[in-house]
Amino acid sequence: MSLFWRIFALNAVVLGSATALLLWAPVTVSVPVLLTEAVILVAGLVVMLVANAALLRIGLGPLERLTKLMTTVDLLRPGQRLPVHGHGEVADLIRTFNAMLERLEHERATSSARVLLAQEAERRRIAQELHDEVGQSMTAILLSLERAADEANDPLRGELRQVQEITRESLNEVRRLVRRLRPGVLDDLGLVSALTSLTTEFATHTGLRVLRRFDPGLPALDQQTELVLYRVAQEALTNVARHAEADRVEVSLHHTGGAVVLAVADDGRGTGIAREGAGIRGMRERALLIRATLAITSQPKAGTEIRLTVPVPREP
Repeated sequence: MSLFWRIFALNAVVLGSATALLLWAPVTVSVPVLLTEAVILVAGLVVMLVANAALLRIGLGPLERLTKLMTTVDLLRPGQRLPVHGHGEVADLIRTFNAMLERLEHERATSSARVLLAQEAERRRIAQELHDEVGQSMTAILLSLERAADEANDPLRGELRQVQEITRESLNEVRRLVRRLRPGVLDDLGLVSALTSLTTEFATHTGLRVLRRFDPGLPALDQQTELVLYRVAQEALTNVARHAEADRVEVSLHHTGGAVVLAVADDGRGTGIAREGAGIRGMRERALLIRATLAITSQPKAGTEIRLTVPVPREP
């Protein structure tokens, strides 16, 4: 039944019921109208209006739910759909909207994958150039400064030693940037070793206490999944350092059921409402690459937890 005929039928039921009551009920209308008759007529009108409003609410309920979903839907949280009941224009509209969401989510995931893969390729290229060009040049400068300092006299030797230390610190910073751009330990030693190195460096630079809880015997993950887990942990730790005002952070990685779960929890100030900044939305886009689920809980004065659940195939 179309929406027009549905609304028409609802109004017809209400008006037909009122007409039947007027025809068969022992009620008459005097001229002038008596008070009791006026009360009965007004009460009947109120009943008709309430019944009509209730029936319209039921009939137009699916459109109201559709409008609400249209204003709140987020393509970075896939799977939001409306149930479809029956047939007709409203059901067809909901089916079309669900199909449109399916298509948009697929296109968003595809475009995000291309962007993130291109970003990782650019990170790899920059890291390689920093390592090969800048790193080697600074290493050569260090060696030259060391030879010059050995042959120089005081006070020039002291000044050369200071320049040497500054250059060494700059070289260490370049190496740290290279590790952040492309974690070589992830390719060489795997996810657990990479997360251990990441959290150790994080604790050294921020002074926060970091607890690590990594389950032994984690299932084998492909390279892209490991990279997404590493990047989410990296971004979560960056958010803790910038915004949480925390003293302690816990990073855990465990296998439960048919999924691997990465959790980063801090004891900071929390917000009660997780703010969806660029960092969090970037994590959601990475989660889409591997069909993972990202959940964020934040309570005032109780900290924030970021949890990434990655489905893994069960072993036969």
